Amino acid sequence: MPLIKKYTKTYKSRSLWGKLRVSRMLLKDAATASMVPAAAPFTLNRLKNMASRFNRLYIKPDIGSLGIGIHRLRLSAGGSYELVSTVSRSQTTRYFPTIDSVYYHLKNGQSSGKLFIQQGILLDRFDGKPYDLRVMVQRRPGGSWTCTGMFAKVASPSKIVTNVHQGAKLYMLSRLLELQGLSPSSVQSKISWMESRALAVSRSLSSQYSGMNEMGIDFAIDRSGKLWIIEVNTNHPQFGPIKQLNRTVYNRMLNYARSYGRFDD
Repeated sequence: MPLIKKYTKTYKSRSLWGKLRVSRMLLKDAATASMVPAAAPFTLNRLKNMASRFNRLYIKPDIGSLGIGIHRLRLSAGGSYELVSTVSRSQTTRYFPTIDSVYYHLKNGQSSGKLFIQQGILLDRFDGKPYDLRVMVQRRPGGSWTCTGMFAKVASPSKIVTNVHQGAKLYMLSRLLELQGLSPSSVQSKISWMESRALAVSRSLSSQYSGMNEMGIDFAIDRSGKLWIIEVNTNHPQFGPIKQLNRTVYNRMLNYARSYGRFDD
């Protein structure tokens, strides 16, 4: 696995490190617990247990970015375990006869950092491709949390992740909902619902860990319509790509960012 370097923050918004840690924090709060996928440290026993409970798993760096070093594990039609892994901007696929062999392959190939296991979510699709949602929440120092932008990341064909670095295509959430055939009132209702869920996440985490002024919350909607929290990015969540989609939304994010000293998007 390639080494992921921590971004060195130069502005006032604390970073909450560790995806598994964030998952456990959200589980403590009744307002967010139902949206948290099952997760566990990467050990052989935990991998066996999770594989017996769920049809697909994601094995991820506990601290990582850009979709690099993520693995999807599922049982293939032939009875072997299919492991699809992101390497830089590409993917590799390998097959293993047992869970043990999957575990030792990943353990031996781990160059740095911890891994964790997360329940795989069967994502809703747009134009035949899976997508998830990014909600940017920000606040001016001492102010309340505000949703400053929402957009969808539609995966490239056959990709197991939806990161822009891995070729995902971005849509403003309102536009994606329109293209899915929702009426204007239904679009607004869905956006309001997403906003309420994002604010619940930001309030929950900031009540347990002070000093944060920005979060990029990744949500997923599964094929039954249930909403899940995939991860929460607090260390320099990116919003630069939105500049080409909606300059008004971008400028709002930028305005909030400037208030706490962030001058790079």
